[in-house]
Amino acid sequence: MSKLKEADTVTETADVSQDDLPALHRNDNVLLRKLGYKSEFKREFSLLETISFSLAIMAVSCGVTTGYSYPLLSGGHFAMVWAWFIPCIFVMCIAASMAELASSMPTSAGLYYFSAKMASKERSALASWITGWSNITGQVTLICSINFSCTELITTAIAMGTDGAVILGSGATFGILMGIHLTQALLCSAGTRILARMTVVTLVVIMSTTIGAIISLLVCAGNQRVSSKDAWTKFENNTGWSNDVWAFILAFTSPMWSLTGYDSAAHIAEETAGAARAAPIAILVGVGVTEILGWLYYIAISYATSSVPDILETKLAFPLGQVFLNVLGKKGALAIWCSITVLQGSTFIYLCGCSQAVDASRVIFAFSRDDALPGSRWWKRVNHSTQTPVNAVWFAMILSAICGVLSFSTAAFNSLASASVIGLYISYVTPIYYRVTSGRNKLQPGPFNLGRWSYPIGWIGIIWVAFMVVMLLFPYTQTANEQTMNYSVVIVMAVLIFSGGSWIFSARHWFTGPIPNIDVQSDTSSYSEKPENMEQNSLKN
Repeated sequence: MSKLKEADTVTETADVSQDDLPALHRNDNVLLRKLGYKSEFKREFSLLETISFSLAIMAVSCGVTTGYSYPLLSGGHFAMVWAWFIPCIFVMCIAASMAELASSMPTSAGLYYFSAKMASKERSALASWITGWSNITGQVTLICSINFSCTELITTAIAMGTDGAVILGSGATFGILMGIHLTQALLCSAGTRILARMTVVTLVVIMSTTIGAIISLLVCAGNQRVSSKDAWTKFENNTGWSNDVWAFILAFTSPMWSLTGYDSAAHIAEETAGAARAAPIAILVGVGVTEILGWLYYIAISYATSSVPDILETKLAFPLGQVFLNVLGKKGALAIWCSITVLQGSTFIYLCGCSQAVDASRVIFAFSRDDALPGSRWWKRVNHSTQTPVNAVWFAMILSAICGVLSFSTAAFNSLASASVIGLYISYVTPIYYRVTSGRNKLQPGPFNLGRWSYPIGWIGIIWVAFMVVMLLFPYTQTANEQTMNYSVVIVMAVLIFSGGSWIFSARHWFTGPIPNIDVQSDTSSYSEKPENMEQNSLKN
């Protein structure tokens, strides 16, 4: 009982009086107690805001804008269209499996909690440990990767506006990156209500900037618009790999990087009203909308890219900026680019980046709540005024800022994007793997479940991630040097060595997985014995 008392003291909060809460919130909190945790946050994320939160992290217009160079190199027009479409099918399988788990177990612990409950008793702690560390690695590196993309959006706009006269160096770029981190840390320390309201703005910004860019490229391309045959089928391999199929596969990096972070809906489950229903909907809608808009955007870009070799020679940080210049001219290009850089950029700085920072902080908080991180007693504190884990927010931002030092090396920093995808997707499929193996009969279905389709859909996602992890470790050219090498394997191995060593020499002796912070002895039902009326209440809401 000592750990339970310590947890209650450290969080500095008490359960909200159930009598003062709406019925929906009371049902959420009762279900959370059945999972082993007391309610410590305000449930101020509605369904719309939870969906917006998921969309904010994936931010399709910036994801495609910054990821355009991958298909440009790895197949040109053909890769722009099909290298986005093909991975979307498999990513949706992963999202559906994750949504099923989030509906059954709506807790901020999310993925590592799912792994612990789906794995066998003997492997529960190790499965939770692997998932937690993989997810935190991906979460933190994704913050830095997103913020650096925003930084390069800004530097590209400056270069476009000055006709290339002002090209900011690595020092100035790093300064902008650190400024973004600081503003994010301050804003993410705010209360849940502010964060929830901001995400609605994201929904409007993402839709308007993406649709505006698609229409502008298609309408204004004029004589520079390529034929439909070229736009959909012309293949140009500029990677340096002699095998065209492998070169095309490397273009999958763009959608895999863009389609990350949708686990965020699970991590804010304790701040969401009707979480068992809202979390899976947000995951599926967020991924689906991003996939559709991203594909339409890439189709428009393919039509507007008149010459792949010419675009590759641009001096701009983002090659897509050159496409806008060619199609719209300087004034038109700046108008569109600024709508992406200023509006969508602000989404990156204050919404997309902030949403990712919030997501990472909730993972750190939940993992620390189970004493799994160094200094856990600090990171699991909940601020009394804002009722948010402010310490976890700053810890996540400091770790991300440290990763930002890699921005002085283009090759090293580009590898950070691959490392973030690898870390996140390993954490995505680990609980799915245990769900379709040892956990086949353990899952108590929530309002959303896949039924008999759980197993084939789960295995498709597992096999896809195994293939993608291998792909993401490869360099983009067959004769790699220090400038073109993919260093993601170094980043991933560093984390694996640290977390693996910690497990072997220490954690396996004391880490037992998720630790209840309530006296679960007072609850007569176990995880697998949820009362029938509880399930009915969840379905009604």
